[in-house]
Amino acid sequence: MPVHWTVSHSNRLVVAIARDEVTVADIEQYFAGVTAEGGLSYRKIFEITHTPMALSEENLKALGARMMYYAQHGQIGPVAIVAASDESYAQARIFADAATVNRPLAIFREIHEARRWLDDQPVPQK
Repeated sequence: MPVHWTVSHSNRLVVAIARDEVTVADIEQYFAGVTAEGGLSYRKIFEITHTPMALSEENLKALGARMMYYAQHGQIGPVAIVAASDESYAQARIFADAATVNRPLAIFREIHEARRWLDDQPVPQK
């Protein structure tokens, strides 16, 4: 499975790491899994540095639209995307521009910066 994630209910935090080639179905499985585990409103770190450019711009925009769908059905927590390479950063930017949901989202080059920013975000109450 190219996307691995853990949900910490005690910290209200989801940490996901994508490796190798990731498909739209893999990301949708992540969205569905986090939702099923009750973590949609939690703060999230999504690390995509080690994924090749497997998703097209069209697919990234479609995933952004999917995020907007989830937002219509519940609170979505802040997202920190970690994208150290130029390629992964470009993918993250396309997704972020398409996922215009009312929640904080930021892209970082290092996981420590992402975690520091995420720790400053309010912990969701639901």
